[in-house]
Amino acid sequence: MGFTIGGIRDLRPSTRRRGRAPECVTAVAEYTGLWRWDVVPGARASRGGGRVVCSCGAADCPAPGAHPLSFASAVPAGATLDAASAAWAEVPGAAVLLPVGRSFDVLEVAEAAGRHALARLERMGLPLGPVALSPHGRALFFVAPGAAAELPQLLYRMGWDDARLDLRCLGPGDHVTAPPSDHAGLGPMRWLRPPTLDTAGRPPQARLLLGTLAYVCHRSATA
Repeated sequence: MGFTIGGIRDLRPSTRRRGRAPECVTAVAEYTGLWRWDVVPGARASRGGGRVVCSCGAADCPAPGAHPLSFASAVPAGATLDAASAAWAEVPGAAVLLPVGRSFDVLEVAEAAGRHALARLERMGLPLGPVALSPHGRALFFVAPGAAAELPQLLYRMGWDDARLDLRCLGPGDHVTAPPSDHAGLGPMRWLRPPTLDTAGRPPQARLLLGTLAYVCHRSATA
């Protein structure tokens, strides 16, 4: 990976000189420098009076607070804290978004099903990647890229192709809001299983998790 745990300290020397960096900037530097993920500045949303207002300024925004800012530059994998600080200085308050389909795809299920499936997968000793929780009750399992394209065939081979499952896969062209950013004005994203040096760059193949996720989703739907 070319970046060691000792590199965490390398992200922060300028922080000590100039004062504490904002939480999201430190997170961006860790995502790019440690986990080798690209990061994209995203829109933010505010809620009030029954309305949701997106910081992009579009009155008819289809995904308030949950999309990249078209005018902002991405922060590439390997960027430092100084680079992250410079990028976020151009878009103060931007959300931290991770492009899907490059380093990982995402299997998304309801939070209750995701927690149950995670416990089962851990007991089974299966390899696991990062797992995030959204404020609107969804669990996001990071898996190896290519899962979105393979999902229909995988479900068919496992016998789940004709089942009604609350399960979807995010792939190229999608983005996920990353902790600690707010998602769609509903609250912050959180890590249920944070990324590590072992899992961030080598998330598991979707087929290793899909059977358990599909089973738990099916049980939840019929309970």
